[in-house]
Amino acid sequence: MISTNSAPQALGPYNQAISLGKNNLVFTAGQLGIDPASGNFVAGGIKAQTRQALENIQAVLQAAGSDLVHTVKTTVFLKDMDDFAVMNEVYAEYFKTAAPARSAIQAARLPKDGLIEIEAIALVVND
Repeated sequence: MISTNSAPQALGPYNQAISLGKNNLVFTAGQLGIDPASGNFVAGGIKAQTRQALENIQAVLQAAGSDLVHTVKTTVFLKDMDDFAVMNEVYAEYFKTAAPARSAIQAARLPKDGLIEIEAIALVVND
């Protein structure tokens, strides 16, 4: 089980991530655009929430001995598919080379009425 204070704490009976150990995989829970210090969504709409969700994913992956570079798959849940282009623009800032496989879907409703939630699967490289 992976837990870090650098990302928001779980909102229910689940872990921020589960790691299978070095040279295996880590599976993150979905991360919202919540500032871990305040526990509130960041201001600035989809652009800011996308950036914060990816920062939260990055923090969880680092706690698990991985990082965005070793991410093999992400799933992006959007409140509104009309936000896809803006999300994609921010997402590209974090995955500049060899972007992972990705699915993006519109969800009827996200936890705490967030605009975006992102989950990741990555290779654990440090244990």
